[in-house]
Amino acid sequence: MHRTMPHHMGQNQHHRVLETVQECEAICEFTEYCIIQMEGSSHRKEQLRLLRDCADICTLTAKYLARCSVFSKSIACLCGEICEVCGKHCLQHPDEQSQICGQMCLHCAHECHSFAMSA
Repeated sequence: MHRTMPHHMGQNQHHRVLETVQECEAICEFTEYCIIQMEGSSHRKEQLRLLRDCADICTLTAKYLARCSVFSKSIACLCGEICEVCGKHCLQHPDEQSQICGQMCLHCAHECHSFAMSA
């Protein structure tokens, strides 16, 4: 899933954070699906809520980034906060998919915060 960004964006960082939030959104969606399929997933309601929040903010952030919105850095900052909370929560669960998702969310949080703080 490689997309061409307008040349005036120019920044590798802009392109990288866009791809990262799109990947994070997809992994959160898939992780939510996996958890719903598990026996006894009812005790993971908080994780499911966080996965939904994270996927939704990543989708919204990708839209702002893709259209070079003046609000891109603000929304990326919020995205980073939500991804960090979701990632830390996912890492508390021992299943492999939660671990993969947790690492991705923390990576996305780092990319979003770096982008938000860039000049």
